[in-house]
Amino acid sequence: MNDVDDKFYERADAHIHLSNDQITEDVGRGKVSSSTMYSTARFNAWVSACSCDSRENMIEDKAEMLEYFVSEYKKMLDENLDDYIENFNEYMGVDDKSA
Repeated sequence: MNDVDDKFYERADAHIHLSNDQITEDVGRGKVSSSTMYSTARFNAWVSACSCDSRENMIEDKAEMLEYFVSEYKKMLDENLDDYIENFNEYMGVDDKSA
C-alpha cells in the first residue's frame, strides 16, 4: 500500500480488536465479518457523499467510487491473504515439524 500515514496501522488494529471482541459463542467470525464489511461500506458511502456537492454529482460519480473502493479492497485483501499464506503456521499456531 502506498501513502499510509503514521497512524494507519494503529487505526486498523483498533478496528480489528473491536471485531475480535465481538466474537462470542453466539456470534461467530462470519457474522462479525459481515457486520464489519457493512460498516466499512456504510462509512465509505458517507465519505463518498462528503466529496460530492449534489445528489446528481454522486449519481454521476457512483461507478468511479465503486471501482476505487472495490479495487483498493481487493489489493488489501490480496496482500493480507499472501501474508497469511506466508506466515500460516505462526499466525494460526500450527506446530509444523515436517518443515
